[in-house]
Amino acid sequence: MRTVGFERATPLRIWAVSDGKAGHANQALGLAEAIARQSSGQVTQKRVNLRTPYVWLAPDWTPAPLQALTLASDPVLPPWPDVWIACGRQTAALTQAVRRAAGRACLCVQVQDPRANLREFDLIVAPTHDELEAPNLIMTLGAMHRVTPERLTQASESAAPASASLSLAVLIGGDSKRQRIGSKRARALAAPLVRLARTGAALRVSLSRRTSAAARAVLEAELKPHAALWWDGEDPNPYLSMLAAADHILVTADSVSMATEAAATGKPVHILPVDGDAGKLSAFHAALQAYGAARPFRLPLAPWSYPPLLEAERVASLVLASAYKRLGQGA
Repeated sequence: MRTVGFERATPLRIWAVSDGKAGHANQALGLAEAIARQSSGQVTQKRVNLRTPYVWLAPDWTPAPLQALTLASDPVLPPWPDVWIACGRQTAALTQAVRRAAGRACLCVQVQDPRANLREFDLIVAPTHDELEAPNLIMTLGAMHRVTPERLTQASESAAPASASLSLAVLIGGDSKRQRIGSKRARALAAPLVRLARTGAALRVSLSRRTSAAARAVLEAELKPHAALWWDGEDPNPYLSMLAAADHILVTADSVSMATEAAATGKPVHILPVDGDAGKLSAFHAALQAYGAARPFRLPLAPWSYPPLLEAERVASLVLASAYKRLGQGA
């Protein structure tokens, strides 16, 4: 899909900026790549971090953030890109600073709630469950990511042929501020999955960096012996091939990113319970269920289908329209 309207003779220069955390980098790069696909743009990925004490300050109160980068950060210097996409708390002050420095020559987009004055950004891309309000806000169902039909097809072609009649991708998250997966919850998660494996289902299980040591020990003891594939962080990462090969995808309720990525497949997404207060995530899961992508996990597994949820593509077309409008006015 390409945006109709003004197009430059040279490719758009797009920066995907994050603090290097996987979740933030994935969102910035996912949106940047979607814009590049629709515009034949060129993406440059940048990792940045602020020095102490600037890292402790709110974005609106960070003085001269472009001069506050650590030595290990990638350079943030002109010539500025045509489109700046940033994600992560540390990047918000930089987005504001680049917007002031570049003026209308650069469209500055912040992914996720920057916890700053929203008027200091050209566009904000944030999930509906964050409940933000601003005229420059693009709301999304879930998170930006890099899972696309094309990448799933490539992963499917390189994956080993399925040997079971039912293939299940099981994505286990971990502890967060409000939610947790302890040993008791891990045991409760493992029990029905073991029953499924004993009926002939192939379980391909992925653990998260956030999976606690207690939960990991239980899952390795009770579930790993029944898994056709077990991934706990070692390369190569089979994540895309797991999604591509799955008939059903099971995701713990603590992760917005994993559930949104699963919904990009058009396959049934079953939400596995965790402990703690769901908070805003309950609104996210309700929206995902209303879209038709997800349901609470229960046996027997019921099949269903829906249009793959590809929010990065939709958002990219909106960002690209804004970029072309701005650059066209300046051309």
